[in-house]
Amino acid sequence: MISRLSIAITLVATLSAVVSLLASRAAADDAAYVKAVEQWRAKHEADYTNEYVPLAGLFFLKSGANTVGSASSNDIVLPKPTPASIGRFIYQDGRIRFEPRDGAGVTLKNRLVTSPVELRPSGETEPADELAIGNIALWVHPSGDRRAIRMRDPHGEVARSFAGFRWFPIDERYRVVAKLIKDPAPREVKIPSLSGDDQTYTTEGVVEFTLNGQTVRMRPMTTRPGRLYFIFRDGTSGRETYEAARFLYADLRADGTTVLDFNEAYNPPCAFNPYTTCPLPPRENRLKVRILAGEKAYPHPPKGSQP
Repeated sequence: MISRLSIAITLVATLSAVVSLLASRAAADDAAYVKAVEQWRAKHEADYTNEYVPLAGLFFLKSGANTVGSASSNDIVLPKPTPASIGRFIYQDGRIRFEPRDGAGVTLKNRLVTSPVELRPSGETEPADELAIGNIALWVHPSGDRRAIRMRDPHGEVARSFAGFRWFPIDERYRVVAKLIKDPAPREVKIPSLSGDDQTYTTEGVVEFTLNGQTVRMRPMTTRPGRLYFIFRDGTSGRETYEAARFLYADLRADGTTVLDFNEAYNPPCAFNPYTTCPLPPRENRLKVRILAGEKAYPHPPKGSQP
């Protein structure tokens, strides 16, 4: 006959095995989660390094002719050894045309530009038309109602002095589920940017969630159906994190919820590059709660990058 002691020992051993199995599964889940966030961060760093670190100029166009080249007399001054003049941009009736100087050596899609050409700006369905001369690339960048010429130079000051990315340790407590509370109807809103221009977005409601025991609401912008974009500040802004804002994306589920993983919150490029045009948080997204997750402040923010 089995004694009560034997039964108790068996039960304890079984429970111990179950607890150990659950702990192992939890550890595996935690490890998988950490790995997923690390992979996301690595891709983000690669994308930002490619797209924003080499930006070396932002030249707002005036109506009419805007001369361009390395001579200081130009409206748009390029780094040497670019020729003293490579031509001019004509800004007229909302369109931008490039008129090359003879023998300038400017190319578009790997073909020499020998006659005036109208340039497609960024932000449309297809990529912007990029002019190239040596290592320098130029294209039209809309900023609110204004138009600018953006310049990429992989050997520019920003690229040469870039100090890299800094992140908080991954902390699953900053991964929360939020519920979308819809407005009566989607609407367009104007969001101010550090460049002084307004950027137009669509918004359809606010999300509500609990973080560190506090109930929080934020208003996302809808960039495409089911894709939410958050521009926010929190209690760490200007201290541990970038003062102006941080960004976060999330997907809306069919049940109206979304997962906000602040471990993937990241700085706008304005945190390290003055040649960018970054939106500022709407009033609803200026939070008091401290979010010690995601990307930390860049160690040496550029002049003019603060709100």
